[in-house]
Amino acid sequence: MSHGAAEGQEPSWEGEFAARLKTYEGRSAAVARRGRDPVNAPMIRHWCEAMGDTGPAYTGPDAVAPPTMLQVWTMGGLTGHPGRAPAYDDLLGLLDGAGCTSVVATDCEQEYLRPLRPGDEITFDAVIESVSGRKTTKLGTGYFVTTRTDVRVGPDLVGTHRFRILKYAPARRPGSGTAAPDGRPERPLPVVNRDNAGFWEGVREHRLLIQRCTACGTLRHPWLPGCHACGGPDWDTVEASGEGTLYSYVVMHHPPFPAFDPPYAVGLVELAEGVRMIGNVVGVPYDRVRIGLPVRLAFRTFGEESVLPVWRAEGERGPREAAV
Repeated sequence: MSHGAAEGQEPSWEGEFAARLKTYEGRSAAVARRGRDPVNAPMIRHWCEAMGDTGPAYTGPDAVAPPTMLQVWTMGGLTGHPGRAPAYDDLLGLLDGAGCTSVVATDCEQEYLRPLRPGDEITFDAVIESVSGRKTTKLGTGYFVTTRTDVRVGPDLVGTHRFRILKYAPARRPGSGTAAPDGRPERPLPVVNRDNAGFWEGVREHRLLIQRCTACGTLRHPWLPGCHACGGPDWDTVEASGEGTLYSYVVMHHPPFPAFDPPYAVGLVELAEGVRMIGNVVGVPYDRVRIGLPVRLAFRTFGEESVLPVWRAEGERGPREAAV
């Protein structure tokens, strides 16, 4: 944190600052906004195709929208919604001024009260529900900010969406600011937890492991603690063949992170086994990347600790990569 506070010691202004943050609780972040489009079948179809969700409830004359699309109908697109309430921006500006200039989304919670159907016109209000006290995390010291969005059709509440972020001052780590052998700052390491540790262990061994439910045989990626098809908690793994096809992609131009070299392509690859995963597309210029491009798994080493799977156009291989 700024203002000269010693590390690990609460600054003298903390009580006053925390009280000031608390005054934002209950203030509006958005008032009486209307969804840009009614709930509609094309968007439901695109969502289900992207998620691989073949649920019969989402097709046909009596189709409903997947409940997890709740936030989709509130989004304003690149231009946003007009007339945004200023309190949320003021709160973030206050945290910026206290040195909490970084932000990361931490989690969201949704509650569904009734299904949404094509033709429904939604309105929504958002409120700053809570601002935590000062918290110290592995990322750094900061504050958790939770907003709650209430979604309505006419006068009826149909769902609630809570979204939580951490606004923080990045922690200083031993060796931070050092450069990789090629002179660039070191890339951030992937987040490893108890649910995905086996995946990253496989990657370090240059093996791409896919979870398989032992009850119904369904393959899944990313790794999850339970099967999304049957709910079974038990699983084993199969090793991917390494063959895939580019299902979709984006070209990253901004923001220009120091450890990266934009523009570069990030692809959603459909593996031969049927699951999809995200990774960098390499071996072909970013402006020649196309949907349907055949790709093959490779592993690229960054610095001394990080090994990542990437997707290389067939017939291309780089000196720092080991193809499967």
